[in-house]
Amino acid sequence: MFEQLQIINQRPKPFSIYTAAELWTDPHTAQQMLQYHLNEDLAMASRTRETIDRSMQWLQSRFGIDHNTRIADFGCGPGLYANRFAQLGAQVIGIDFSANSIRYARETVARKKLSIDYQQQNYLDFNSEQRFDLICMIMCDFCALSPPQRRQLLGIFRRHLKVDGKLFLDVYSLASYVQRQESAKYEFRQLNGFWSAEDYYGFVNTFKYDDEKVVLDKYSLFEAKRSWVIYNWLQYYSLDSLTQEFAENGFCITETYADTAGSPYREDALEIALVAGIGE
Repeated sequence: MFEQLQIINQRPKPFSIYTAAELWTDPHTAQQMLQYHLNEDLAMASRTRETIDRSMQWLQSRFGIDHNTRIADFGCGPGLYANRFAQLGAQVIGIDFSANSIRYARETVARKKLSIDYQQQNYLDFNSEQRFDLICMIMCDFCALSPPQRRQLLGIFRRHLKVDGKLFLDVYSLASYVQRQESAKYEFRQLNGFWSAEDYYGFVNTFKYDDEKVVLDKYSLFEAKRSWVIYNWLQYYSLDSLTQEFAENGFCITETYADTAGSPYREDALEIALVAGIGE
């Protein structure tokens, strides 16, 4: 038991273990994630409906979205933004790893008679002949990727943008990092049964990495007949570190905001939203 507790509380190197595929492909947790996405009052997997509506109003105004706009929504989930883009007349592709989310999104567009190309795949493998006026990645998904994965994804963005196309995404800020605290806790059916339909015990360890500005939420989960571990990594950014990373990967950040609804940038904002174009 002592050795098991040592393993549970062990601090791994940043991004050394990656378990996103398990989170999205396990039938139970994938269904739980979809329910979180669809809860319009809960800002966990997606933002609240009010926030999404405000963001869409600003995005339409900022980018002049209409029937001439070609958009790729990376990490589209069940289509909460992509559907709204299509309702504005845009030509939209939505890419997401979750089969549950894409299935729901396709059912929704069929019911609403919208035209959206929803693709169920890892967006790190995305490749298309199309070029886009706007590429979006919303809900700080970028922060969950390791440095090599982020470089790979920025390369994909760069290849698929039109020469004058724009990239819009958001990340967690250092103000948000400061609010995170290291902790260790233990709970029966942690997250109210999120991880399994069976009874289980969950140990949650939160580790902070001050040099890298990374936080890990490590979930060690135990049922009667199986155990598994989920690693949820998040990268946090200063405006300088964000600008440097994008410049190193061929992008020039031209605008920054405090949220995805276009609020003016503030150093104490918990997120940074950005508009970037392909650099010189």
